[in-house]
Amino acid sequence: MIRSVQGTLIDIRVGQVVIDIGGLGYLVFLPSGVTSDLQIGTRAIFHTYLAVREDSLTLYGFVTRDDLEMFEHLINLPKIGPKSALQILSQAPIELIKKAVASGDPEHLSKLSGMGKKTAEKIVIGLKDLFGDATHFGTHDRGSSDVVDALLTLGYSQKEARDVLAKIDPELIETNARVKEALRILSSERM
Repeated sequence: MIRSVQGTLIDIRVGQVVIDIGGLGYLVFLPSGVTSDLQIGTRAIFHTYLAVREDSLTLYGFVTRDDLEMFEHLINLPKIGPKSALQILSQAPIELIKKAVASGDPEHLSKLSGMGKKTAEKIVIGLKDLFGDATHFGTHDRGSSDVVDALLTLGYSQKEARDVLAKIDPELIETNARVKEALRILSSERM
């Protein structure tokens, strides 16, 4: 999986860029509002998700790891694919999605153009179920994100990684120690 790309922007269009990395130009699809702040010839880094389909490999990019994580949560919901998730993130800031999930109110999202009531309800219900506790959703920190990334790289699911985070001793601050503890917990649960 390609988790990030860094290089020089050689083409910018609404919702997509071509980034030159060592002489190869990678097409990266982005939330539409991101491209207005970019300039050709500048260096950029994007956190990415590679969607593998039978007939294509599509790279989706995000400025922050939180945006990438939200994208991955959205595509794990039924009937929301990468293109739909990117459109949702183009229309709804991540904070608005968090607010809708925390309050359990899909009205925050259904007011957006192009998002129907059923899709908004699916997002609110699906993400609330995923996290179990809406307050945990808003308390994401970089250390937790690094632990989740490490576990995903090792083949654990997003849900397994999130569930084990709640079981790690809050006294553990250092990322390596948290990853080791997460692996210890996960291996003991699989026995």
